[in-house]
Amino acid sequence: MALESCLLLLILFLLFVETRTQPNQCGEIHLDSQLSPTSNLLSWLSPSGHFAFGFYPQGNGFAIGIWLIGQPDNTVVWTANRDDPPVSSDATINFSVEGKLLLRTGQGYENLMADVSVSDSASMLDSGNFVLYSDCNITWQSFDFPTDTIIGGQSLTQSQELVSSVSSSNHSSGRFLLGMQTDGNLVAYPRNSADLPNDAYWSSYTDNNVGLNLSLNLQGHLFMNLYKSEPQVLLFANSSYSCENSTTIFRATLDADGIFRLYSHCIESKTSWSVHVEWSALNNQCDVHGFCDFNSYCSGTGTNYECSCYPGFVFNDPNEKFNGCYRNASESFCAGRKEGRKYHVTEIENLLFERDPYSAEELEEEKCRLSCLEDCHCDVALYMDAKCEKYTFPIRYGRESKTISSTAFFKEETNPGQKIIIESKKSLIMFLAIIFCSIAILCFGIAISTFFVYRDRAFLYEKLSEIISLTGEFTLQSFSYDELEKATDGFREELGRGSIGAVYKGKINGGQKTVAIKRLEKVLDRGEKNFQAEIPIIGQTYHRNLVRLLGFCFDHSRRFLVYEYLKNGTLADLLFTAERRPVWKERIRIALDIARGILYLHEECEACIIHGNITPQNILMDDSWIAKISDFGLSKLLYPDKIRSSMALLSHSRGHLAPEWQNNALISIKADIYSFGVVLLEIICCRSSIKADVSTEDEMILSRWAYQCFVAGQLDLLLKDEHVEYESLERMVKIGLWCVQSDLALRPSIKNVILMLEGSEDIPNPPSLAPVLTTP
Repeated sequence: MALESCLLLLILFLLFVETRTQPNQCGEIHLDSQLSPTSNLLSWLSPSGHFAFGFYPQGNGFAIGIWLIGQPDNTVVWTANRDDPPVSSDATINFSVEGKLLLRTGQGYENLMADVSVSDSASMLDSGNFVLYSDCNITWQSFDFPTDTIIGGQSLTQSQELVSSVSSSNHSSGRFLLGMQTDGNLVAYPRNSADLPNDAYWSSYTDNNVGLNLSLNLQGHLFMNLYKSEPQVLLFANSSYSCENSTTIFRATLDADGIFRLYSHCIESKTSWSVHVEWSALNNQCDVHGFCDFNSYCSGTGTNYECSCYPGFVFNDPNEKFNGCYRNASESFCAGRKEGRKYHVTEIENLLFERDPYSAEELEEEKCRLSCLEDCHCDVALYMDAKCEKYTFPIRYGRESKTISSTAFFKEETNPGQKIIIESKKSLIMFLAIIFCSIAILCFGIAISTFFVYRDRAFLYEKLSEIISLTGEFTLQSFSYDELEKATDGFREELGRGSIGAVYKGKINGGQKTVAIKRLEKVLDRGEKNFQAEIPIIGQTYHRNLVRLLGFCFDHSRRFLVYEYLKNGTLADLLFTAERRPVWKERIRIALDIARGILYLHEECEACIIHGNITPQNILMDDSWIAKISDFGLSKLLYPDKIRSSMALLSHSRGHLAPEWQNNALISIKADIYSFGVVLLEIICCRSSIKADVSTEDEMILSRWAYQCFVAGQLDLLLKDEHVEYESLERMVKIGLWCVQSDLALRPSIKNVILMLEGSEDIPNPPSLAPVLTTP
């Protein structure tokens, strides 16, 4: 009896050991399995042998992904961590004994490839889906994280997107995306856009249908379910190619050229394959917005296309002509005019591009051409539908079409790179120098005499008006104090009050035009002289993202500036006090508007202007909710030679001032970059940079809190209940953190900031922030 009991216990023990050591039957890939590019096992195959997961060659190394095996080339349908650099041949994929899918390199780098803590088996399925199991339940699958492709049996669900690859051989993120929006609309955009309606170049037109998804079934039907009064199916494509007596696999891919296509792969044998295009969202390559990038245009039909630069431009990369063009000139037309340069106009017919002009009026075609030639701010004029529209570069979404009736006038320098100057002999130069010196002395004497004869400041006021009207590049209207008092009905309606004075609402031109009139109350000595020098500079500073100065008043000690009136208030109102804060995409567009205005002040206007006071209170919103920067140039206008002390008075918030203001360091344009970074973080979070009524002390200083959330991987805390794609949120926060670095050398230029905002430049992780000064 004892012997029988011992035998029974032994049998039970052996059964227990066998059960513990037997591999999980849900997946054929077991714990402690490994792949290597240099070993015989570089991939795990699906049972049919049609799909593989593992290493594939990319560039000078290897990427990790899933591909459809074919002849002569494999077709990659999914890539893990696609924007990481290729790994070297010493890398391994390890399904560890702890149940983690890891990428390891010879340098000791280890990366978790699937965000799941524990699994007990894995499988490469015949559907093309790579899955991890735990107790026969799927804990992770590649189908949930599409890259540029969905395959039969896979869906693109709400808020997911396909991002094109760079090329057929480089599967890093490319230039286009196809998003399944929360409103049920499937839309294609260029990636370096703000995803606004005018950026879209293809749409399913299925909006107002929340909860939809795009599906591709095993029979090759690409469709969406519509939930209206009764369920409906919107069929995009239906397989028409007959693959008799062969296996057919379908895939829908957003190709590198930006066009969404449905493909069928007919597999007759291991050596006999054929691939067919079943459906294409667009038939004309030039319909893809941004296929030919900034300052270039697409011409041709179908797949016969060509990217060309606008007149006066050259390709950024002659080998990749779709990468856009740059102007082969070092200075603006306004600067060149003063040097005596000559310009002409080159015409291109049937051209269209993104229509966002800074000026539009009804003119005859020839007058439109002359108007652009005479306006130094005009880079190109578009004559279309009896209207003349003026633009400044850069210009995007350019295309040529025979169905479009338009004429574009591009301004070029007649002799590029050559100044038109009259050279003469040294003796002539000396003679002219003597003449000019004599004239200068004479003028000086006349000026002194005039000063004693005309002491009344009204005379200086009239002379200032003449100076401004004679510049020819802009027209500022001069007002008397009585005129402004009448225009404002005795300064009755106050729009706001800042540190330099109040702003009043008024009407000029017989009550036909509403304006904002700013009283300048912080006036120092010698302001009269400085006013004469600085007003013309501010007057000719014009950009769609700057509030335009229309006129001025200098009447004894009373000084006013007259601006265009923007009825939608300040960015501070929109972010901090509005009942409904702007949606995420709108906030990104506002940030781009501000950055483009700063770019103009720093690099594109005739005289570089350091704003010195970029805050949400100094950014106004126009009728179309376009952001415009106000109060540029005021520090120089009011406080000659005392710009540092003026900033302490002008700034609405100490939190926006760069550290160099308090450190007595040299002030440069990088001070504006710091202020923009603070404003960008405020736009992201819809809260002020310094806030006392917060739950924890860590949240008081926005920049410090944003960095803590970034390091902890908890950026969603910045948005509270708002749902935003994490990748987009992370990109914006990283830009803001780079801008607010204490070391001004680490802050990017405003041009690089714009590239990062548009998504066309990679952003490394920012370093930690130095302590922030919070004293008032």
